[in-house]
Amino acid sequence: MSKEILINITPQETRVAILENGMLYDLYIERSRSRGLVGNVYKGKVVRVLPGMEAAFVEIGLEKAAFLHVSDVAQKDKSSETVHIGQLLREGQEVLVQVLKDQLGTKGARLTTNITIPSRYLVFMPNAENIGVSSRIESEKERERLKTILLEQEHRIKDAGYILRTAAEIADSDAISSDIKYLNRLWHNINNTSEIKVGNAVHKDLPLYLRVLRDMVDEDIEVIRVDSRETYNVMREFAEKYVPEVADFIEHYPGERPVFDLHGVEDEIQRGLERKVQLKSGGYLIIDQTEAMTTVDVNTGAFVGSRNLEETIFKTNLEAAQGIARQLRLRNLGGIVILDFIDMTVDEHKRQVMRALEKALEKDHARTSISEVSSLGLVEMTRKRTRESLEHVLCGTCPTCEGRGTIKTAETICYEIFREILREARLFDAKELLVLAAQDVVDLLVDEESNSLAELEGFIGIPIRFQVEALFTQEQYDVVIL
Repeated sequence: MSKEILINITPQETRVAILENGMLYDLYIERSRSRGLVGNVYKGKVVRVLPGMEAAFVEIGLEKAAFLHVSDVAQKDKSSETVHIGQLLREGQEVLVQVLKDQLGTKGARLTTNITIPSRYLVFMPNAENIGVSSRIESEKERERLKTILLEQEHRIKDAGYILRTAAEIADSDAISSDIKYLNRLWHNINNTSEIKVGNAVHKDLPLYLRVLRDMVDEDIEVIRVDSRETYNVMREFAEKYVPEVADFIEHYPGERPVFDLHGVEDEIQRGLERKVQLKSGGYLIIDQTEAMTTVDVNTGAFVGSRNLEETIFKTNLEAAQGIARQLRLRNLGGIVILDFIDMTVDEHKRQVMRALEKALEKDHARTSISEVSSLGLVEMTRKRTRESLEHVLCGTCPTCEGRGTIKTAETICYEIFREILREARLFDAKELLVLAAQDVVDLLVDEESNSLAELEGFIGIPIRFQVEALFTQEQYDVVIL
């Protein structure tokens, strides 16, 4: 598999696109006005302890107090006895916390006191004592080699924990020693918070274009292309100092045509916001994202197959499994996901579709869990939600339909206006009524509904005038008493 990383830099935002075999799979967006907080460390203050929820709310300078669950509070005593939140925290207490999840919708940020600080090859855990190795390093010999190197480091903090990251598979003793020294300096600065006010950040994670070098580069990478000369120079300098094996992959793109346009990324982003996703065979997916869950419906569409119906359904579902895995990553959909594959009668076909889905999701950096096909033919799965979805980052609620996705027809509004006119005529002694409404509604009232309107005027004995309000949406109207 070939992997390219494209980085588009503007003063307002940074966008990173990850292409696998020429297709867009992951998109990261960081805006200067709303940079993500995950990984940042703050000096916080406990403002409320909730024993019933075994949690606390901590003030870290955001609009909403952040949420800290008892399971995310570091404990010096690792005994098996159940510890309650009231035993660990009290209101007014100052505490060093790290952001686990950004604010999502109406939910505040999620915090932990189990601070982790990543470098190129290691993750430093000051409140832990264990040494671990990434599960992606499968060779037992290599795992033991890395553990031995780490344990022999004289600069290693003895009562702290470390995890050797996947990138450490190619690291030697000098590289790991350099990482440990870097982490020691960083932790010393973070831990020295006496002069820092509550609510202020004591450590902020790297900007997106540098996190790319630290977290997103693997053995499949072919090129990292950035369209800003200034950012290119910063990335080269950072890479040569901390990740020298990556430096030669970084290229500056000087072309006139935008780098995202050149690789078709802009078109893919637009398609990633659409409800309907076309499959190459002619089938399609319908993706609906709601507050509670995301649903994906698979349809054969124009694909009629060449043998029989069951074979057509099987091929469509196989292609849909690949498409679903890609869309989940591209749109960054998290939480509960319900997949409605086309009903299959052959058990072997069901097993193959599930295997195809599982294999396609293996490349996903977010943790996923898949259930078997239910009696209703649905597949339930979960995907870890770590940041806002593409739709939530790029889109807002429609002011016309207020997020419903539909609006009332002009005919429905006409009949609502009739009922409102009757109500007003009975309650008030009016000489004349003025109806303010959108153009389509007024046109329908004075044209197709003119007979009904004449009958209504005769019934209430009051003349009715109409006025078009250009700024009104189709659902807005007002009945004014004159």
